[in-house]
Amino acid sequence: MSDRPLSDINLAHTLADAARTVILPYFRAATLVSDNKDSAGFDPVTEADRAAEAAMRDILARHRPEDGIWGEEFGQSRGPSGRSWVLDPIDGTRGFISGTPTWGVLIALSSDGAAPSLGMIDQPYIGERFWGDASGAFLRGPQGSRQIRVRGTGDLGAATLFTTFPEVGRDRDRQGFEAVADKVRLVRYGMDCYAYALLAAGQVDLVIEAGLQAYDIQGPMGVVEAAGGIVTDWAGGPAQAGGQVVAAANAAVHAAALALLRPFAD
Repeated sequence: MSDRPLSDINLAHTLADAARTVILPYFRAATLVSDNKDSAGFDPVTEADRAAEAAMRDILARHRPEDGIWGEEFGQSRGPSGRSWVLDPIDGTRGFISGTPTWGVLIALSSDGAAPSLGMIDQPYIGERFWGDASGAFLRGPQGSRQIRVRGTGDLGAATLFTTFPEVGRDRDRQGFEAVADKVRLVRYGMDCYAYALLAAGQVDLVIEAGLQAYDIQGPMGVVEAAGGIVTDWAGGPAQAGGQVVAAANAAVHAAALALLRPFAD
């Protein structure tokens, strides 16, 4: 290995490669073990989640010991640099344990609580990786590599909208989502982080969710914004802390969705 320090984006690729290697042997394995983290509902975690985050943390300890880490499975630690790597080792664990292929590894880099400067959505099983930083947004997969860009649908009535769960969140969240869903052309469910990847790649126009954590949104946010999209909370404010989130392909469809969501914003 060269002694030359890895750039941030190359380090993100190294993290994603390590997570892929750890996770894939567990996927669709009959011996996969999962636990429930939510005593009041169902929030699964698997040995693959924990092993993948541990592998990424080990790499960061070697290459960025001065940076903080915020991971879903092992919590948050701060570093003297003021920068933080935000990790979700398997976004879409419900899909993972069900054998669906659209779960992903989320990686982001942010400084002092600001919006992420780098984001990555890796889809280990289908072999697609989406990433974005100041140089733009990119996709690498079975059909090759290319730069990606959001699309320009300006009419809410022509838009395609995604969310992960039909119930979205609380009753209030559901009402806000339905206010937008009633106006769009097409609504689809269940894609987890892959919905944001499709938005960044110019395939869909809106993703609306609620109850998110920082590690759920910062990786996708970095990709979508690098592709020219907009990610805010339902009041139009910063979204990097999670909560109620709307991701939009462009300013026109974002404004139209936000006008309907604001009455239901926290």
